[in-house]
Amino acid sequence: MARIIEIDDITAPGLEPYAQLTHAQLRRRREPGEGILIAESAKVISCALDAGCRPISLLMERRHIPAFEAHMADRCGDVPVYTADREVLAGLTGYALTRGMLCAMRRPALPQVEALCRSSRRVVVLENVTDASNVGALFRSAAALGMDAVLVAPSCCDPFYRRAVRVSMGTVFQIPWTWIGEGAGQWPRAALSHLRELGYKTVAMALREDSIGIDDPALAGEERLAILLGSEGSGLSEAAIEASDYTARIPMAHGVDSLNVAAAGAVVFWQLRPRPYG
Repeated sequence: MARIIEIDDITAPGLEPYAQLTHAQLRRRREPGEGILIAESAKVISCALDAGCRPISLLMERRHIPAFEAHMADRCGDVPVYTADREVLAGLTGYALTRGMLCAMRRPALPQVEALCRSSRRVVVLENVTDASNVGALFRSAAALGMDAVLVAPSCCDPFYRRAVRVSMGTVFQIPWTWIGEGAGQWPRAALSHLRELGYKTVAMALREDSIGIDDPALAGEERLAILLGSEGSGLSEAAIEASDYTARIPMAHGVDSLNVAAAGAVVFWQLRPRPYG
């Protein structure tokens, strides 16, 4: 059973993941096999446990201990559970625990691009999406609206960043994903060429005069389709657009030229989901 430990010193050993280590330090700590992520809220922690993530420790408000012991403790093994009042925890982490509970976990191993794509029909490809909330929202929409997997270019925010995980409501542990184009000179041309070798046509979402609507029958008719979404400000890079098979846009009214990338993603995922669906 988990060990309940009352915090009397916020600098005590064991609390480093919650206070003293940046996300980059957590990610690289004793890599490749021992990187750490932080899951926030009981729902998200439960999703991570379902996906096989191994807990290292938990941090929670004292008032959440009874519910934890009743519903989650038997899944966490003999890990320390650090607890205190809300104010003490805010002083430790530097922010209020809006969901009252954090869990430091080992980062799970990610699949290879080939393995992830082998059984997929629709994959999402993210380039230069740097806002953690947008990354989390895109994962949630991709999981909910029938996408099979997500591929993340090196320039994107890490989907295992705490805020991205929280906004995704745990779907970063439910929909398969991995990095693509990490090697020098691999993104975007070599990476997109590799997707083509794996049987995918690629569609770049971009506002171009030569773009087609997402309701174009040619897109729906593709057996395997990789959907590219770009940065919040400037969109996809010209290199990514030029390396894609299609360029497409969302038809819009009232002179509106674009949507937030997370909103746009949800629209595109629904329109281009694999059929039949339901």
